[in-house]
Amino acid sequence: MPNVQNQETLVKIKEDLQDVTAVWVVDYRGLTVKEIQTLRSNIREADALMKVYKNTLMHIAVEEMELPNLDSVLEGPSAFVFAGADPVASAKALKDFAKTNKNLVIKGGMMDGQFVDAAQVEAIASLPSREELIAKLLGTISNPLVKTVRVLNGPMEAFARCVSAIADQKNAA
Repeated sequence: MPNVQNQETLVKIKEDLQDVTAVWVVDYRGLTVKEIQTLRSNIREADALMKVYKNTLMHIAVEEMELPNLDSVLEGPSAFVFAGADPVASAKALKDFAKTNKNLVIKGGMMDGQFVDAAQVEAIASLPSREELIAKLLGTISNPLVKTVRVLNGPMEAFARCVSAIADQKNAA
């Protein structure tokens, strides 16, 4: 029978898995305490949390919640990044940190009920953020409207310039 501490940890893991859009698994061996603090801070800014759990407990929680199997990435020391509303932001935070610190290794994870390997996590990290996508969408929607307003204002602007030119001619004469 599992001990009480492991049962409590299993409940915490299930709570963490409850409302996340993605879970990224990383190997943090070789990172100093200060580097881990920096990484956690970067991840928090991306609306995510990084926690360290035993691989066996994560395996049990994932299995009990009927989520994708993560056994291929649950080897060695693992830290788990639980992404909030924007999984791309947390993946970017991991990728950016891994660029400057070679000791952080992205193993893979899961997103939208699917297993993703390390290459897919890096591909997700290269996607534009949610805010960038919204800005592009709004620009795409507003662009035709702005052009329509300019076309409709054209005759009125031409008339105003014509009246102004006639007034300038009369004042000059």
